[in-house]
Amino acid sequence: MGNIDRGSTDQQRRRLLSGGALGIAVAPLGLTGPASAQVTETKAVRKTAPIANSASFEQLQRVRAGVLEIAYVDIGPKKGPPVILLHGWPYDIHSYAEVAPILASAGYRVIVPNLRGYGATRFLSADTSRNGQPAALADDVIQLMDALKIPKAVIAGYDWGGRSAGIVAALWPQRVKALVGVSGYLIGSQKAAQAPLAPEAELQWWYQFYFATERGRAGYAKNRHDFAKLIWKLASPKWNFDDATFDLSAAAFENPDHVDIVIHNYRWRLGLAEGEAKYDDAEQKLALFPPIAVPTITLEGDANGAPHPLPESYAKRFTGKYQHRLLTGGIGHNPPQEAPREFAQAVIDADRL
Repeated sequence: MGNIDRGSTDQQRRRLLSGGALGIAVAPLGLTGPASAQVTETKAVRKTAPIANSASFEQLQRVRAGVLEIAYVDIGPKKGPPVILLHGWPYDIHSYAEVAPILASAGYRVIVPNLRGYGATRFLSADTSRNGQPAALADDVIQLMDALKIPKAVIAGYDWGGRSAGIVAALWPQRVKALVGVSGYLIGSQKAAQAPLAPEAELQWWYQFYFATERGRAGYAKNRHDFAKLIWKLASPKWNFDDATFDLSAAAFENPDHVDIVIHNYRWRLGLAEGEAKYDDAEQKLALFPPIAVPTITLEGDANGAPHPLPESYAKRFTGKYQHRLLTGGIGHNPPQEAPREFAQAVIDADRL
């Protein structure tokens, strides 16, 4: 799940946990600069039925990209403007099963990859490090774009996918036409993660500390299905998903590298696991919290139960055309699946900024 900006004050952290992040004044759009960071409030249409468009998500394409063979959905006109949709943990490509057809019908070529360690995506070599550090996940996006000969795309994501989308926009802005990111600016660093949070905020990261132990690794490996379902409930407490919806995504966690990638990701954040030297330069740049200049729309659900920063804490990070939207009506941590129409509209609107 997303990083909290460790530079936030304790007061901000307390507001985050108490729901104070939702008490933001609503103002009309028409921003002249990111500093004003005005907010649009959007009432989302809740979806609680089983995913209706999952059939197209079973017809996966595969391509060799960097150290991976990436399995991905590819729908819409092949010559349409490309959109890449990135999922988070513990979720999978089915988060976008309703978003993707909406965008495809609007003329976009929509690409939804399984991240490393998920679904049918596989490492090409058994000798490759099962590395979950943020720079590696973001580099996978660039490698995928290169393999598919996509010079530039609209990139959107939430949770791990939101972080990767933000990193790509920060480090390779020439490859990003526009950005949609849930919970805003999620770029962090190992050094920043060493700063302790208020106790209430630390409590929300319980699973990160659990994963730091070998008991946690074993527990996740043994109980990943129930573990993921618990996270879904905590992160989206008002989303009444059914077993069929959850099970579509849970199958992706049976990937042979899933546990290694997840555990390494969270241990790396705490400085308990080493990354790969080839990503050192990228991580050094990210540790400076680089601005994001591409046109951006950030989203937040009004019932997000996962750790997330306050919108006003990251607005200044976006130096180009920028909007923030609050999705109301009980939307949690996974807006593309909980509010697919609103998420798809954000992608279309970001492309037009």
